[in-house]
Amino acid sequence: MKNKEPLELYIHIPFCKRKCNYCDFLSFSGKEYCVWNYLDALIRDLTRYGGQTVSSVYIGGGTPSCVPLGFYDKLFSCIRENYFLLPDAEITLEANPGTLTAAKAVEYKRAGINRLSLGLQSAVDSELQTLGRIHTFEDFLKSYEIARKAGITNINVDLMMGIPGQTEESLKTSLSRIALLHPEHISAYMLIVEEGTPFSDLYKEDPKAFPDEETVSRMYETTIAFLEKKGYSQYEISNFARNGMVCKHNVGYWKRVPYLGIGLGAASLIDETRYRVTTDLLSYMKELSFESEEKLTIKDMKNETIMLGLRLKEGISYTELKDAFGEGFAGYTVARLGKYVEEGYMEHDYDRFFFNVKGFLVSNSILSELME
Repeated sequence: MKNKEPLELYIHIPFCKRKCNYCDFLSFSGKEYCVWNYLDALIRDLTRYGGQTVSSVYIGGGTPSCVPLGFYDKLFSCIRENYFLLPDAEITLEANPGTLTAAKAVEYKRAGINRLSLGLQSAVDSELQTLGRIHTFEDFLKSYEIARKAGITNINVDLMMGIPGQTEESLKTSLSRIALLHPEHISAYMLIVEEGTPFSDLYKEDPKAFPDEETVSRMYETTIAFLEKKGYSQYEISNFARNGMVCKHNVGYWKRVPYLGIGLGAASLIDETRYRVTTDLLSYMKELSFESEEKLTIKDMKNETIMLGLRLKEGISYTELKDAFGEGFAGYTVARLGKYVEEGYMEHDYDRFFFNVKGFLVSNSILSELME
């Protein structure tokens, strides 16, 4: 899996202190004894696929900030020995309040991590308890201050809409408290109830415990309007940035920049082939085991270009589609998008088509209609 052009690097850390009530990510608690063996496996794979140029690094989980001191010193020593990091490479680590210490933040800065994504989700303690988070809002404030004191100048804060018991007023409270801190980036997501999670069981027992669809739609509209007034520009369905501080790694993903995934369950896209690593921890630590390898078809590439491109505020253009897939497909797609312009879900500027707020709210169903 070698790529000639610069690629993005994703590293998965599956460990966490406690699984949250909404979480269906590949993560688990109680296996801290595996951390150093897992690091050995990461180093094994990073070394195996070295010699490539990297434009961004994203460390996700799980809770990457729950691993002990020394983990990232060793990890990034391996990365720098085996890869060429571009001088302006964005290096992000996801961190949860309650697991970030001053010593860890100093290690992150020393290792070269220049962006932290803090998983707040809500600034209201009762909502944090409902979510099953291990921290309070006060814990978050301490973590935020720790990151700033360590010299981290690019911070994202995660916020969730649609939490059981959440109201429009409590959402405004969260937005106001976050805005006072002036983070460079805010990710505001609508809760998705995933099968197999405690929230899935709760929804089946009492769906009225969750805000209804109309309320969540108003929450989303409120969030967009509030953040715009505070100087945050929306550049994707769920992402807002000040002063152009967009997440380069995520934008690359939406634009289908090749990426190498390292770690349990990680996916890669190299030379239009998608790879996925096993989700079995013991198998992974024993030897690299790909669960799947799939060469994408032209149809797959077209669908991904539309689906991922329309997540961005800038949308997709006739010219981009024509250059990638020819005039026939570009013309056909634009004609289909015209329907959504007429229905008020999309707008267009010259040859570029993009969702408006009304369209973002129903984007999943529209994107499903567009897939072939």
